[in-house]
Amino acid sequence: MKFSLTILGSSSALPTSDRFLTAQVLNVNERFFLLDCGEGTQIQLRRCRVPFGKIKHIFISHLHGDHVFGLPGLISTFNLLGRLDDLHIYAHKSLKQILNQFLGQFYIKLGFNLIYHVLDEENYSLIYEDKTMEVYSFPLKHRILCNGFLFKEKPKPRNLRKDAIEFYNIPVRDRVNIKNGADFVSEDGTVIPNERLTISPPKSKSYAYLTDTEFLPSVALYIQEVELLYHEATFLDEDTILASETGHSAASQAAQIAALANASRLVLGHFSTRYHDLDVFKTQAQKTFNNVELARDGVVFEV
Repeated sequence: MKFSLTILGSSSALPTSDRFLTAQVLNVNERFFLLDCGEGTQIQLRRCRVPFGKIKHIFISHLHGDHVFGLPGLISTFNLLGRLDDLHIYAHKSLKQILNQFLGQFYIKLGFNLIYHVLDEENYSLIYEDKTMEVYSFPLKHRILCNGFLFKEKPKPRNLRKDAIEFYNIPVRDRVNIKNGADFVSEDGTVIPNERLTISPPKSKSYAYLTDTEFLPSVALYIQEVELLYHEATFLDEDTILASETGHSAASQAAQIAALANASRLVLGHFSTRYHDLDVFKTQAQKTFNNVELARDGVVFEV
């Protein structure tokens, strides 16, 4: 199953000459999910060769400009390109009013529907589901309402052992149930345990997106065993007090969340423009959690 993350922007508050504002695209089997939409997102979508027409779901963590100012322009571009497919937007409730005002003030009549999904401000909630995956939202701790997101591949059915299926002469009609975990009962009443007939499927893939939050240990409960974790690290450790005052995290705090969640990999991003040597973020985080990478613009992480 294709499951990859493309970093479109990694800067916080202000863009720089080499870092755009926060936006990411998660590709799940050529379905593209956009996470946040800072200024310049559509430029980065083109540079990273993300097909505009395949973006059908946009997730907005919160309504600070560096995460959402690119959305009105992107919607306008979709319209100019002749989009007809519905566009689903997952955000806090005031975004609908903001976008409707924008469309009205600039006399933009869309040729497609905007469908809004209001995020739960307090609870861990299922917000999207299809045949192969689920998306959950959960509250973070920032200066305004802010949510994180967890993308999870649904558990796969078990794999049949061809040799065992042939040895026990399992009828075709019973094989689906066996793949779903059932034992097999032969005509003479003998029970063949499922573990003799199947092997475990590959681990389901998962990605968690935690941006703009103070250090919040309790959030680790929502993302246990996540394979790839993106956690904001706006500040270096020497500025931890400033991080708390502004509703953000420092590098080692992000690493602590990764450790508490027993994540496989940690990606740091949302870097303050005050820092130029981003490798220091990685060095500080690795004192707590070993498998750390940096969310540089244009980088693709395979899950």
